[in-house]
Amino acid sequence: MSNQSGRLFIVATPIGNLGDITERAREILAGVDRVAVEDTRHSGRLLAKLGIRRPLLSVHEHNELSRVDQVIEKIHGGEDIALISDAGTPLISDPGYRLVKAAKAAAIEVLTIPGPSSVMAALSVSGLPTDRFTFEGFLPARAAARQRRLKALARLEQTLVLLEAGRRVPQALHDLAHALGPNREAALCRELTKRFETTETDTLERLIQWIAADSDRTRGEFVIVVAAGESANAIEHAELPPITEILSLLRHEGLGAKAAARVAARLTGQSANALYTLAIAAGSDATKPSD
Repeated sequence: MSNQSGRLFIVATPIGNLGDITERAREILAGVDRVAVEDTRHSGRLLAKLGIRRPLLSVHEHNELSRVDQVIEKIHGGEDIALISDAGTPLISDPGYRLVKAAKAAAIEVLTIPGPSSVMAALSVSGLPTDRFTFEGFLPARAAARQRRLKALARLEQTLVLLEAGRRVPQALHDLAHALGPNREAALCRELTKRFETTETDTLERLIQWIAADSDRTRGEFVIVVAAGESANAIEHAELPPITEILSLLRHEGLGAKAAARVAARLTGQSANALYTLAIAAGSDATKPSD
């Protein structure tokens, strides 16, 4: 697979089940000159299970900046290099962005070998809307920063996707319930594609109770999918009940005819004077004895 100038392949690998490796990913990994990995031991075991032996080069969050030039130099020297993460699709909450950016700036061909992704997997089984979503990744570790971020995310009008380690899931659920409301619907997707894969969809309040009921439920890695709340725009443009019903409700609550007409006028944009007569009639109906 050597050219005068090599190529960079971004290769997705299984997030748990080895059977999810694609034929194309296997072929590329077996044919490149070198594989750039997050953890040489972890990826070495993966490649060994696939029957692949290739030189490995570590590229992780702590050394990516210093590795970029080395990788670019090897590719310009004719090597084809595959970039993989510890699991799933590279660059999704994993290192690799700087390398891909530098490769493109150096006119190196960058090719994607798509495959497993915990984000896509969780969305597909969550039972929540998937037409629009925001991927947030991991929330800040510090409580104050986490609360600030959740306050900003509360304004989103689409499904939210988060990653979280099992030990931090209970606190994350409490923080989400505090920021977004305990009745917001969400899905906890645990250990996707693995032996103990579990997806539980319920309100945040009930998910807090569910995960507290069994300590084993906090084991493993999680994707949290949270439904959007009702948007302010949707509330603003929601269809109002008939004007007579509005006036009747206002009179039942004790408002006089003039006050009820004024409130109804603000809600509907109609004239308060025009609504006054209807408000008087609504008050009369409100005082009639029930059958």
